Amino acid sequence: MDLPPEQDAAPNPRQQAILRLVAEQGFATIEALARRFGISAQTARRDIIHLSQAGLLQRFHGGAGPVGAVRLGYAEKRERDPAAKSRIGAALAAHLPPRQSIFLDVGTTVEAAAVALAARGGDRVFTNSMVAALAFARAEHPAVHVLPGRLGGGDGSLVGAETAGALAALSLDVAVLACSGFDAAGSPMDFDPEKVAIKRAAMAAARRTVLLCHAEKFGRDALIRIAPARDFATLVTDAAAPPKLGRALEQAGVTILLA
Repeated sequence: MDLPPEQDAAPNPRQQAILRLVAEQGFATIEALARRFGISAQTARRDIIHLSQAGLLQRFHGGAGPVGAVRLGYAEKRERDPAAKSRIGAALAAHLPPRQSIFLDVGTTVEAAAVALAARGGDRVFTNSMVAALAFARAEHPAVHVLPGRLGGGDGSLVGAETAGALAALSLDVAVLACSGFDAAGSPMDFDPEKVAIKRAAMAAARRTVLLCHAEKFGRDALIRIAPARDFATLVTDAAAPPKLGRALEQAGVTILLA
């Protein structure tokens, strides 16, 4: 029977292994920990709580990351500056040539872009975001494909090997991605390894990649590097990047488009 950990006890060998895994991967879901260590999800959750209370890692909805990582909830993200996100979405729609085959990532800024793309019409869209797909529901003759996969969280994302496999079979004009922050070299970063895996699969399937980013992300880092900055053709944002980050992006050949 699974027993709760003593709150003042030192980490046991399994918990020490969890700490090493989180340090290596940047984020670990409860489900992944349960599979990795052959324990129940409830036990994995108790381990995370114990390690969080000891100040050794940071607990997030659905998993854990290193201490000091910042990860906003989906509901909070939806409320943050929707007007700026709408401008970013409109700028993307104006920037892309007509009749594109497009991958749309998950995230509230991408959801705003979906609304703008639905209004212009004519594109063929593939997405692992159920919320982004619904933006096209009232469009005339929508050509929207929701990729298969497992529900990845409250943001309506679909993740897993099935999602990545579906992307591997495609040849797309552009992948439109979101991020949670940047490293010192200008590389976009995110928190969830499963979602990062889908972003990378979309980049591999597309001839170019466009990054959408609300300016509040410029002052943050995250846990996992999505790809080097040079792999992104364009960054669409609502304000100028800080000088150091702006120089890093320009040196990497990223075109910055202000909404």
